[in-house]
Amino acid sequence: MDLGIAGKTALVTGGDSGIGWETARLLLAEGATVVISDRNPEKLDAAAAKLDAGGGALHAFAADLTDPAAVADLHRQTLDAVGPIDILVQAAGITGAQGLFHEIDDAGWSETIEVDLLGPVRLVREFLPDLRVGGWGRLVFIASEDAVQPYDDELPYCAAKAGILALAKGLSRSYAREGLLVNAVSPAFIHTPMTDAMMSKRADELGVSVDEAIESFLDEERPYMELKRRGEPEEVAAVIAFLCSDRASFVNGSNYRVDSGSVATI
Repeated sequence: MDLGIAGKTALVTGGDSGIGWETARLLLAEGATVVISDRNPEKLDAAAAKLDAGGGALHAFAADLTDPAAVADLHRQTLDAVGPIDILVQAAGITGAQGLFHEIDDAGWSETIEVDLLGPVRLVREFLPDLRVGGWGRLVFIASEDAVQPYDDELPYCAAKAGILALAKGLSRSYAREGLLVNAVSPAFIHTPMTDAMMSKRADELGVSVDEAIESFLDEERPYMELKRRGEPEEVAAVIAFLCSDRASFVNGSNYRVDSGSVATI
């Protein structure tokens, strides 16, 4: 399907792996110019090397979204390299502090909120002028099933992602008449470095293999994931790419779940 974004310019944060990387790959394949960003310069360069087919359509700039100066530098670098962006995909994030509520201190809450909620706030505030010009823009946030179906052992992450949904909906009301469409995508248990780490930790704690840890996690913690497997990043990226496209010209303020049925309600 032609997504109608050839010649558009996109910034994808969290672009060094997983959902962000796959999204960048799809947008490049559709003819967009893409800037990927993440915190670790070495990992980012390695990710860019796997994506880059030449022709100058791909750029990579490291930035820590918890640092306002770094976000401003990312904007300056992007403007210098490709000009104003048309598409922003906010995929950067962390699992954050885990444990039951009484086990998590202020530092755990602060770090998670700082990265998973305030980081996106800073990013959008910095790049919003780009997205508001030209009468055409797309902004996609990566939220989570946890935003609407919270789990008791990762409440800071759940709260941050619920904030992302509220942010996306509010922004969708503010700027749609200027041509900027804002949506969210909520994955569940995707095969990424984040869930690899979670399952390795679970395997160690239970004294089982990683495959057995995944199987028990699905049975015990995610019983409504009817496909009984982790999702693949490209399965999420396909939905994100659609929301970034001309084909989604009447989609605004939505939350698309890509979760194998994990959220128990409609």
